[in-house]
Amino acid sequence: MSLKQRITDDMKSAMRAKDTQRLGTIRLLTAAIKQKEVDERIELDDAAVVAIVDKLIKQRKDSIEAFEKAGRQDLADQEAAELKVLQDYLPARLSAEEIQSEVRAIVAELGASGAGDMGKVMGAAKARLAGKADMGQVSAAVKSALAG
Repeated sequence: MSLKQRITDDMKSAMRAKDTQRLGTIRLLTAAIKQKEVDERIELDDAAVVAIVDKLIKQRKDSIEAFEKAGRQDLADQEAAELKVLQDYLPARLSAEEIQSEVRAIVAELGASGAGDMGKVMGAAKARLAGKADMGQVSAAVKSALAG
């Protein structure tokens, strides 16, 4: 079953269960997927759907941080609940050790050295690890690999 189909099935079951919090988040995700498909006139595959989920998760994390700074714990809690629902649609993430090992392999393949090669290494890492790892962690691993 494709990820899009799983999201649609989850939306139907949330409707039946009258789970308004989960339903709202899934509808938000579905709208983002449809928007991308309409804008680019394409049918999204699982990797593209994971990229959208990643983007929405990053937005939620940023919002939680902003709401907590502003003292709006009620809104931060709502964003955290949405974040939890969205994380169900991500594939299993790589551990920090796995990320570092992948990054070291990429650096070795490209023969990269020094901060000047950061863009080249990040491009290759993004292609290989998209959806499998948090790109913030990947960036930190690339910086440390190129520095050492």
